[in-house]
Amino acid sequence: MARTVDKKKPEKVNIGAIGEEMGGLKPPQAIDIEEAVLGALLLEPNVVPDVLDQIQSDCFYKDAHRKIFEAIAKLAGRNDPVDIFSVADELTKSGLLEEVGGMAYLSQLSTKIGAAAHVEYHTKVLLQKFIQRELITISYDIQKKAFDDSLPVDDLVDSAEQSIFNLAERNMRSETETIKSIINQAIAEIEENQKREDSLSGVPSGYTGIDKVTYGWQKADLIILAARPSVGKTAFVLTMARNMAVDYNVPVAFFSLEMPATHLVKRLMVSETGLSTDKIRGAKKMTPDEWTQLNQGLNNLSQSPLWIDDTPSLSIYEFRSKARRLVEKNNVRLIIVDYLQLMAGPPELRGMREQEVAAISRSLKAIAKELKVPIIALSQLSRAVETRGGNKRPQLSDLRESGAIEQDADIVMFIHRPEYVGVQDEASFPGETDVIIAKHRNGEVCDVKMRFLASEVRFVDVNDGESYYDGEGQYTLTQSGLNSIDDFGPGNEFEP
Repeated sequence: MARTVDKKKPEKVNIGAIGEEMGGLKPPQAIDIEEAVLGALLLEPNVVPDVLDQIQSDCFYKDAHRKIFEAIAKLAGRNDPVDIFSVADELTKSGLLEEVGGMAYLSQLSTKIGAAAHVEYHTKVLLQKFIQRELITISYDIQKKAFDDSLPVDDLVDSAEQSIFNLAERNMRSETETIKSIINQAIAEIEENQKREDSLSGVPSGYTGIDKVTYGWQKADLIILAARPSVGKTAFVLTMARNMAVDYNVPVAFFSLEMPATHLVKRLMVSETGLSTDKIRGAKKMTPDEWTQLNQGLNNLSQSPLWIDDTPSLSIYEFRSKARRLVEKNNVRLIIVDYLQLMAGPPELRGMREQEVAAISRSLKAIAKELKVPIIALSQLSRAVETRGGNKRPQLSDLRESGAIEQDADIVMFIHRPEYVGVQDEASFPGETDVIIAKHRNGEVCDVKMRFLASEVRFVDVNDGESYYDGEGQYTLTQSGLNSIDDFGPGNEFEP
């Protein structure tokens, strides 16, 4: 039985020994800078908070310096004064004073300071040296595991990626900004939005009703789209991806964990070409004219900036890596994940499903914020929707396996099709769909009326005054509901 790779932080190894193995190379270090930083901390207490915010004890290469820094951090954590005497007393209580060189060494450190104004630069140097040493340790750990044939290769790659990811996250710190600089950024965004003819501040969805409520999908937002199986989650986001990529030329990435890429493309072929589903799937033969219709109908789609990844059981770390490359290289402006519960979370949480889903949800929000793109993640609903009486409308408590999804999401939407769950009334029209915006962190919550075209496996807007004919009578559809019109006349048909 194959063993699982331990994907936690690599065990500490003697980095000096690694250097010896590599021809006597010296591990990255800056002892003189370490002394200067400690000297500044001992003589200039006002710099202590800033330094503690930037580095930790393991950023120091020399063991004695790590222990002195830890003593300073403990004092600062208790709001005690930091100076040579208080640090010496703290080290004495821990039995470490003589181990670090005694009072004489602390006094010597206080003479190493050049200027407290330079401490910010010095801490950055220590952080860089620490990252170099960590990369050496991680690389050595990866090398050792790579020689072990019993370890699954996929887990090995995942382990390596996670280690690099954790180190990169530690190095990425967002600087605190003044309100003035943030206001200037906000004004610049407002000015840019004012130039747009569509009055949208985000990425257009291609659905008019949705865009009226959201003003487009906003940067860094996590949007959750949830429904029970077979209601049409994939059809909804796939049509939306097509609308954005083809109609608006917006680069979109679609991660399909459930359905192969060819199946998704065949669905798009149906709506793009007007050919029937059975012919696209090969159940019926196509005529030469239909082949021509197929090729011509796919011209726009084939040239659109739409990327599809159908990697099964995609880990959150692999997703982050792929998403970053797509944003950097292809300028992708929106990412879709179908669906959240099929992603693999942190290895240490496997088997603890609720915690794993919560970790995935938090990571998706963090990735959206880091890459500054909206992420739309599909989610399953619990069976409580089906057993509930009344109109069986989904609600936030129905989100499956984790309440953290509701907490992390900026927008939560549900797809509710009354005819699918058998609760439509006489006023309902075929394919009637309510897109329920149940949570909207920066806007209103409401229902958006849409229509599902089963023959084309896609959703369309319901526009005011639109006519529909079902063979028995004419209907005029509105965003707010349905008005029946008895005097149906020829030429007013609207084919679904």
